Amino acid sequence: MSDDALTAFDRLCGLELIELGDELVRARIDVQDRHKQLFGLVHGGLYATIAESMAVAGTACAVSADGRAATGLSTQTSFLRPITGDRIEATARPRHRGRSTWVWEVEISDARGRLCVLSRVTISAVPRRG
Repeated sequence: MSDDALTAFDRLCGLELIELGDELVRARIDVQDRHKQLFGLVHGGLYATIAESMAVAGTACAVSADGRAATGLSTQTSFLRPITGDRIEATARPRHRGRSTWVWEVEISDARGRLCVLSRVTISAVPRRG
């Protein structure tokens, strides 16, 4: 899939979009040592990056044709189990599609398909500048 929806930061993290739309976004990251914190677990900041990047990309799919941009307002992340393995899989679905805000739920799983992280991300759809 084209990575036009990814930022340089997303690419630095190794985020790969598998499916991109305004109703479903799927992504993955191959875990490397640089993604882990001191005790060998995937760093919590990576999960927040995955969730916000997916929610922004999905919202942008729907609002960019109207001259609007998508930007994060808030992210709430619950860590259910650690990921220590070699791959992260993530699925994002919108739960609210408003005129100016969208709310997404993102499920992040390990390579065995076990749910490890839940995130709720609120995105603002704002007029694009310039």
